Amino acid sequence: MALKPPDSPLPETGQTTAPAGDVERCFAMGTVLVSAEVGRPPVPFGYRLLRPSRPEPGQSYPLILFLHGAGERGSDNSRQIAYLPAWLAEPAWREAFPCYVLAPQCRDDERWSDVSWADAASTPQAAEPTPDLSAAAAALATVVAGDAVDPRRIYLTGLSMGGFGAWELATRMPDRFAALLPICGGGDESTAARLIDLPIWCFHGAADVIVPVERSRSMIAAVQAAGGSPKYSELPGVGHDAWTPAYRDRAVLEWLFAQRRPI
Repeated sequence: MALKPPDSPLPETGQTTAPAGDVERCFAMGTVLVSAEVGRPPVPFGYRLLRPSRPEPGQSYPLILFLHGAGERGSDNSRQIAYLPAWLAEPAWREAFPCYVLAPQCRDDERWSDVSWADAASTPQAAEPTPDLSAAAAALATVVAGDAVDPRRIYLTGLSMGGFGAWELATRMPDRFAALLPICGGGDESTAARLIDLPIWCFHGAADVIVPVERSRSMIAAVQAAGGSPKYSELPGVGHDAWTPAYRDRAVLEWLFAQRRPI
């Protein structure tokens, strides 16, 4: 299936409007400056940050870095909190899982990873990350430096376009994250050896016609072949939206928050 051009409507997530105002108000706004072109001045990239609702003095908290799908790209610094960030802002989940949720926004017509989403076979990972993925890493560094984040409990997840970005960023910064939760994405199998010590739980819908399920299968197989022990859940009868059953499963979040990097 041919990849749709960037300005075409993408059925990545179907999100076309910002989340409800009461949810959005839970998230602080921020920006980081990152060079988008060699020799040009840095440009601002927006992010949103959910903080623990009742932080205790002297206590540090886990952080989830969430990379959104193609439908949430833009410059409004709002749309990207759909799905997992908004769900973790719900009072019951916020009480159960006190944490930071960092949601940077990829610009219109850009990508976290400069690869085709529709091809069943991977392409080699670029030598350098895209400016938008670099901005996500910069936002993470900013928040970790300024907030009470537990450095042993920084988690990376993403869906669809963000699933590709999550795989790539994990291979570029394997020592930064305590766990990786990529959903309906894919990566470059030649980088899999960098992830053998990272706890991974990958999800993909078996009936996905947007991102071929082979992309997750091959990455999991590559990590296993390199000596890792990733978890993989292929959801029978589920199409592209594998993120709702994954993120809405309390057991998945409990697994995520249980992971800790060695001291």
